[in-house]
Amino acid sequence: MDDTTTHEAPPGATPPAPSAEGGPLTQERILDTLKHVIDPELGINIVDLGLVYEVEITPEGVVRIEYTLTTMGCPIGPLIEHQMESFLSGVPGVTSVEPEMVLRPAWSPEMMSEEAKAALGYF
Repeated sequence: MDDTTTHEAPPGATPPAPSAEGGPLTQERILDTLKHVIDPELGINIVDLGLVYEVEITPEGVVRIEYTLTTMGCPIGPLIEHQMESFLSGVPGVTSVEPEMVLRPAWSPEMMSEEAKAALGYF
């Protein structure tokens, strides 16, 4: 049995924006690019830290990112957003980046990848 599912675009729908390889932008490609955004206090990327909650890509190439910080009073929000915009602006097909910081759900160490936990000695 084949587990692949194809989804037909509705009539009149705009096709996804192209990526560097000429195919559509994907959430995986955006998350891979966001792995270059490093939390300056912890030295680990924001994806592995579990700070990126949601990525939405519109057919026009607008990338909306819902993210959080490790603590409510953390002052690095503007730096993180600037880095997101800077790295993603170099991805072909991305027309704009709209980061949005949210505080719910609150971040916790359990949200980190296994690699981030190991790097920080969190067991």
